[in-house]
Amino acid sequence: MKNDDNLPTDFWSKNLIKSGQTLACAESCTGGGLSARITDIPGISAVFQGGVIAYDNAVKSEVLQVPVEALEQQGAVSQPVAEAMALGVRALLSTDFALSTTGVAGPGGGSADKPVGLVWMAIAGPQGVRSEKRLFSGNREQIRAQAIEYSLQMLNTALIQSDTEY
Repeated sequence: MKNDDNLPTDFWSKNLIKSGQTLACAESCTGGGLSARITDIPGISAVFQGGVIAYDNAVKSEVLQVPVEALEQQGAVSQPVAEAMALGVRALLSTDFALSTTGVAGPGGGSADKPVGLVWMAIAGPQGVRSEKRLFSGNREQIRAQAIEYSLQMLNTALIQSDTEY
């Protein structure tokens, strides 16, 4: 992902509102925090359609249409699941863009393969879907906050690059 540290933090919201492009979220480890961050923006109701907090795998598979095989073979914290969550909520809510988060926020639940702080984030849009894996540090609140902000940076990048495939 291109680093867009020079962009204002609300670039994504101004761009979405100006263009009329819509957004949805599918969240696991952020537990609604990403949607809350988005709805902090005045005027965002014009483009934010909603979100699904898919903490349980049954919600991921039944509501977001994440393949059960992906959950069983790769686990909830994985690239295929993050991408399927973003695609699923985008289809469910008929939006231009969708973000998803799935990870291990801690303090427990980590493993050697999937340590505390590991988060997969995905964005689905007109050009397809892409995902990124990050290992964030800190406590549960800090990990979730970093995942939220990184997801919004992914949206910034996607909006900038919307005329090219990710």
